[in-house]
Amino acid sequence: MSAGNVVVTGGTAGVGRAAVREFAEAGYDVAVLARGAAGLKAAEEDIRAAGRKKALAIPTDVADTEAVERAAQQVEDELGPIDVWVNVAFSGSLAYFWDTTDEEYRRMTEVTYLGQVNGTRAALARMRPRDHGVIVNVGSAMSYRSIPLQSAYCGAKHAVKGFTESVGTELAHEKSRVKICMVQLPGLNTPQFDWNLNKMPEHPRPVAPVFQPELAARAIRFVAEHPRRNIWVGLSTAYTILGERVAPALVRAYLARTGVKGQQTQADLPRHGSNVFAPRDDDADRGAHGAFDDQASSHDPVLWASMHRGALLAGAAVSGLAGLVGALRRHRRR
Repeated sequence: MSAGNVVVTGGTAGVGRAAVREFAEAGYDVAVLARGAAGLKAAEEDIRAAGRKKALAIPTDVADTEAVERAAQQVEDELGPIDVWVNVAFSGSLAYFWDTTDEEYRRMTEVTYLGQVNGTRAALARMRPRDHGVIVNVGSAMSYRSIPLQSAYCGAKHAVKGFTESVGTELAHEKSRVKICMVQLPGLNTPQFDWNLNKMPEHPRPVAPVFQPELAARAIRFVAEHPRRNIWVGLSTAYTILGERVAPALVRAYLARTGVKGQQTQADLPRHGSNVFAPRDDDADRGAHGAFDDQASSHDPVLWASMHRGALLAGAAVSGLAGLVGALRRHRRR
């Protein structure tokens, strides 16, 4: 796909912000849908700094179906037809289920799950009549294997996976050229751990190993340009998903033993308050990175292999053929 118009929900911070920069630097015009005023302004400045003349920042609560629909129409009116729609926005917590109120739980589900439903609905309403476009729904290793203290987020990501697979099958049934894809992510160094809903005694942290959000952004753009059903980022994502398939009881026991402590740190790190009901980048831009730069990797062999799987398969086929030819030659000499 050549550069076109992209919508990124949750594009003011973390993975969404990195995706905004990734697409803008690749020549796309980008619209950002999010709540925080300072984050929206800074994201728009990033797009223009990348050399794009067209940039659009629209204050939007993705849990509001009508607001998402209005934003989608504004994008088409001001930028033109939407080629790629990326659903990143979410809100989460670090708390036991029984310590989470009904209001908090519903809100996190509405943002993290129904926010992607709303974005997909708005995108399809425009893409299907044109028979063109790609939707990228951002998931997680937790779409396959839930962890403690994040039941709302894990439940929502499981729902995103099921929803995306169903809609993808419906599009295939009608032979649509519109594609819907998923990207599954590991623990990432983003600001979410400074503003998630925290009811634990220590500061939240991503599950190790930690990766930089630019890796996720690279995967998002790759799958937008080379649509496929699913792509994984991070070795930890691979072994979490595969481990759940092979030995679910063992994975459950391991997470029960390590998952609670592994999501907390005693480090003195910033807290901006919970962003579940109100944005925490309204008065200050939080950017793409969190407080774990010293622990986060910018390299991932799993993503590299996935992005180059055609060449790897071709190389394996050539090696296999060469081995077969060699074996036949040796056999003839006997």
